Amino acid sequence: MADQHNPQKIEPKWQQRWEEDGLYAVSEASDKPRMYFLTMYPYPSGDLHIGHWYAIAPSDAAARYRRMRGYNVFFPIGFDAFGLPAENAAIKRNIHPREWTYANIDNMRRQLRSMGAMFDWSREVVTCDPEYHKWNQWFFLKFYERGLAYKTHAPVDWCPNCNTTLAREQVWGEGRRCERCDTQVTKKELDQWLFRITNYAEALLEGLDEIDWPERVRTMQRNWIGKSRGGDIVFKTERGDRISVFTTRPDTVYGATFMVLAPEHPLVKKLTTDGYRDEVEAYRAQAERQTEIDRLAVDKEKTGVFTGAYAINPVNNERIPIWIADYVLMTYGSGAIMAVPSGDERDFEFAQKYDLSIVPVVIPVDEYDPDNPPTEMAEAYTGPGIMVNSGPFDGTPTMGKYWPDEWAPEIAAEWGMPAGIEAEGKRAVIDLLEQQDRGHYAVSFRIRDWLISRQRYWGTPIPMIHCPECGTVPVPYEDLPVRLPDDVDFMPTGESPLKYHAGFRYTTCPQCGGDAERDTDTMDTFVDSSWYQYRYVSPDYDNGPFDPEIGDYWLPVDQYMGGVEHATMHLLYTRFWTKVMHDMGLVDFDEPMLRLFNQGTILGEDGEKMSKSRGNVVDPDDLVERYGADTVRAYLMFIGPWDQGGPWSAERIAGIVRWLNDVWSIAVEEPAGGVGQETSPSFNGETSPSSWRPRPA
Repeated sequence: MADQHNPQKIEPKWQQRWEEDGLYAVSEASDKPRMYFLTMYPYPSGDLHIGHWYAIAPSDAAARYRRMRGYNVFFPIGFDAFGLPAENAAIKRNIHPREWTYANIDNMRRQLRSMGAMFDWSREVVTCDPEYHKWNQWFFLKFYERGLAYKTHAPVDWCPNCNTTLAREQVWGEGRRCERCDTQVTKKELDQWLFRITNYAEALLEGLDEIDWPERVRTMQRNWIGKSRGGDIVFKTERGDRISVFTTRPDTVYGATFMVLAPEHPLVKKLTTDGYRDEVEAYRAQAERQTEIDRLAVDKEKTGVFTGAYAINPVNNERIPIWIADYVLMTYGSGAIMAVPSGDERDFEFAQKYDLSIVPVVIPVDEYDPDNPPTEMAEAYTGPGIMVNSGPFDGTPTMGKYWPDEWAPEIAAEWGMPAGIEAEGKRAVIDLLEQQDRGHYAVSFRIRDWLISRQRYWGTPIPMIHCPECGTVPVPYEDLPVRLPDDVDFMPTGESPLKYHAGFRYTTCPQCGGDAERDTDTMDTFVDSSWYQYRYVSPDYDNGPFDPEIGDYWLPVDQYMGGVEHATMHLLYTRFWTKVMHDMGLVDFDEPMLRLFNQGTILGEDGEKMSKSRGNVVDPDDLVERYGADTVRAYLMFIGPWDQGGPWSAERIAGIVRWLNDVWSIAVEEPAGGVGQETSPSFNGETSPSSWRPRPA
């Protein structure tokens, strides 16, 4: 053996040997306890960066550790291969996105193999293969049959550079910019397909208590789902329009002195009078360019515009003005609020700025004087107390003795009250409104349905046909997959070439046989990643999305690894998808991954995020060529806590080189007791591994 560690010679030799021997190809026939390890699959952008290595190397180490402890470990790999980057590259480079994507996959396969990770390449998945996206379409049809897929005409976020709609989660940063190209997003009215993820809002919340995920991710999902209990109250405009308002504080309705609509509210155009129209339209355009985070910022000055219209407070018949303001969102409740400046800090600030009425309706218990109710307030009071200036409810405590029988005791905590205390004033007001058919108890969620339509080429075609006689008709299952045509012309404008491809667009109706048109939208790529872990278990299976017998052996995923940035997109969507699969009878569990780890971020040597403009990017190919894969992997294991990451250091990786040479020297030196002596391995006295978790009955 060589006296020094020579990774350039050793690593290719053994990697080839492992490949020839099928060392990491798993079998369901094993009598060992099984374990499914999974790292989020990469997008084939062309080159692996050191961030990919940091996500994979420690995952691989954990998977190897379990394998060495006697487990049958499944550690698959694949490529998230559809999406806008490939299509944008096609337009920019004048090549087909298929050619660009598969060339990048070939290169990234080479790079991934050079890592020496224990991937089972025999079960690779590439989501742009028709054999994969056929099952995207199959799921779409199943969702459609269950009422979970629907098409509607509504305002959407639109990227004028990518020429496609964006889901709410894909609009980021100051100025509402596209996450892909950083172009400022606008609003556009379009027909688009959505999935009813809102039908599973409650189940998604409840499931968070069943999984071993980082609390940060679970909190982000709880906030994104945004469950609130309260009441729906109906206000009528002077013209007779009904405006439903969700509120968690029905006990303050007597203090509603004005209403505020979100600038996007569909009634705004109808209600706005001619004298205020120009000002309202200008304000609406300005609000569209802001993110929800910007609009809700605590330190942001509250602004708004009067519409010229009025509503009637349902409990006291007071005439109250209707405004629009950007601190009210269409994504929460009904996009309309009853503004109670005495009980809400934002409303108080707004009322002071625009000289609107402020009526105290709840005051602290120790300030209550039934003979001298307050008429002014120096600041909003948001806590519990005694109702005043509230007609028949004067003197009623907002906290009391009871709640609706069908509601769980957790309502106290959800309404911000101590355990064991109930919402007497809130219930009393809603009871009155129910008797008058002006309101009712309600639960509201912040989450909105998942917009999956994309007006681009490089994605899964939506398997629907539009017939002038039969309406919208699903593509028959036996005709799947609907394939993308290769002979397309990419528009300089970025519009989808599917709109202009006669062979794809024009077809016959499967019901009446008449002339019809295919839907030319493609699916959001998050559809691909919502269920890819299932396809890994049997990528060649053609009687369903996965072989149920093999799935019963491996599923669900035991350990998942990936970035926290996916908390309210991929990680939420895959939970939704699994719950639908459970209801379809495809699986006997309803959470896709039992445990989740989030890795941190590798920074440049300057401590800043790696970027070409800063000149601090580290190329893993160069590192492997110079030091070998083992050195890079070992360094990443020692760089710091995996969930935190840390800055790259050329000096510290040199220390790993010296350490591996020392390990090599120890390995090649003959021990004093001679060679060839073997002992049974012992892992803290553990002679045989026990299953990490019980299998479902």
